Amino acid sequence: MALIILALCIVTLILLITAFKTNPFIAFLLVSVSAGLLLKMPPQAVIASINKGIGDTLGSVTIIIVLGAMLGKLVALSGAAESIANRLKNIFGPQYLTYAMALTGFVVGIPLYYNVGFILLAPIIFSVSYSSRLPVVYVGLPMLAALSVMHGFIPPHPSPMTLIGIFHASIIKTFIYGLIVAIPAIILAGPVFASRLKKVGTIYPATSVSDNSKPLPGVLNSLLSSLLPVIIIIIASVVTSLADKNSTSFQLAHFIGDPVVAMLITIIVSTYTLGIRTQRSLKEVMACYTDSVKDIAMILLIIGSAGTLKQIFVDSKLSDEITALVVRCSLEPLALAWLVTAVLRTCLGSSTVAGLTAAGVLFPATQHTAINPELMVLSIGAGSLFGSHVNDTGFWLYKEYFKLSVRETFFSWTMMESLVSFLGLTGVLILNQLV
Repeated sequence: MALIILALCIVTLILLITAFKTNPFIAFLLVSVSAGLLLKMPPQAVIASINKGIGDTLGSVTIIIVLGAMLGKLVALSGAAESIANRLKNIFGPQYLTYAMALTGFVVGIPLYYNVGFILLAPIIFSVSYSSRLPVVYVGLPMLAALSVMHGFIPPHPSPMTLIGIFHASIIKTFIYGLIVAIPAIILAGPVFASRLKKVGTIYPATSVSDNSKPLPGVLNSLLSSLLPVIIIIIASVVTSLADKNSTSFQLAHFIGDPVVAMLITIIVSTYTLGIRTQRSLKEVMACYTDSVKDIAMILLIIGSAGTLKQIFVDSKLSDEITALVVRCSLEPLALAWLVTAVLRTCLGSSTVAGLTAAGVLFPATQHTAINPELMVLSIGAGSLFGSHVNDTGFWLYKEYFKLSVRETFFSWTMMESLVSFLGLTGVLILNQLV
């Protein structure tokens, strides 16, 4: 009976979001309350689980997600992303232009969230398309593939960071494994796949992503400012692995290497390097930060509400039946996680909602089976990118910006997202045999 309730909850969630166009935050809360009551939890226990689910989920990731949004917005609006793109275009030359675009998306995609990144970086795609006289799809798809992969696989993006918290994974291992999986996926689904799309789309007039009245930051400044959180965390990780646990250097490195502290240091440094140093007032930089938080407010609410459903499943003891079901399933657990997430992504449209819903269902099984938590994060991340189509805002964003037909969008965007997803799963399964 409990598993029937589980299936009913998932179907109801899908219908509320897709058929009735209910806001995902409200949909998760409605389904969580209903699930708790149907599973015969006392009403007060249901409310307590919901509060705990939101608190536990948001408590570990909110600061990082907000600071990451601030950094990403500043990287784009300061012209740092444009500076990186211009330099890479000059280095790679016209023959390897798509690889330069993919590398740009890879670098700036570390701090930049996908939807925000698409809107802010689209003018760079148009500018390169215009200057090189090449169709916008051929030029832009490699950058968008990189942005999408980074959004789905790599912390500090909202979904990977939340999944890391849910599965108690290591942020360093997830980042390293994520890069190993991401690089071949980006190359094959980006430049290689784009080479077959040279006749799709047209060429558009050049536009600028940054404020033309301000000087662009230098490429070294742009790279270091964009990648500073990663640099700090990696250096701190090396120090903590070599230093004595009772030493001052270990304690300091452990403190600085915490993702929250690393992101905070980065924001302080970038406020100067990408803000004040590029002739922007402190007031302008703070306004940029304020706007960035508005962009992700609903993402935070959805993440928190998804945590309530997971907590209801755990507190109601439904987790035991879910675990038994997964253990009996003949499918490899990582492949099963990908499949569940891919189905939810196809039904729901949102990669973040699909990933967090799948995590809520699959989390109990990881408590009793020997599943690598970092690879579970990446498997769900890969599944959450599968088959973007008409129920996904990213599909329409791409179609309208690039002025494509629905058919052209399916054969370029949807195919690219599905390739990224399959390649991500393949990389995860190969890594599972090696680590």
